[in-house]
Amino acid sequence: MAILPNNKNFDAIEIKGMLNNKLCRIAAMTFICLAMVLPGCSPTSPSSGIDPKPGQANKAPEMEVTPMQSQGPVRKVTFIELGSVRCIPCMKMQIIMREIEREYGDQVRIIFYDVWTDAGKPYAQQYRIRVIPTQVFLDRDGNEYFRHEGYFPKEDLIQVLRFKGIK
Repeated sequence: MAILPNNKNFDAIEIKGMLNNKLCRIAAMTFICLAMVLPGCSPTSPSSGIDPKPGQANKAPEMEVTPMQSQGPVRKVTFIELGSVRCIPCMKMQIIMREIEREYGDQVRIIFYDVWTDAGKPYAQQYRIRVIPTQVFLDRDGNEYFRHEGYFPKEDLIQVLRFKGIK
């Protein structure tokens, strides 16, 4: 027999019946899933205290991230990635960003902001991001024409670029 805080006595069968409640199990699983996912990808997660200097590469576990800011002539599209070097979906987006830069670098300007650093936090506010990663696409005039939250598969991202004439 177990004694609970309100001094009610329950035998093992009653406790097991309460735990088998379907709603209770769903709530517990939801809580566990959220507890595992949200701390890693929320813009309010604590910073490591190491803020990269402008123009220097950030380091993530087993992955070096170079600044993704293509310089030069005005491009048809500016692709802004707002994320962090410590967020798993963001790390996956870094790979896609490099591929886009390699394949479309003459037409697309790519910018990456680590919003978990002091240098990147203002951009999180400027673009009013809710989750990371967030991708913002600007046309030649600097007007936002598309936004996506979360991991963005390369094939879908290319469709967004093609909308503005990227070949």
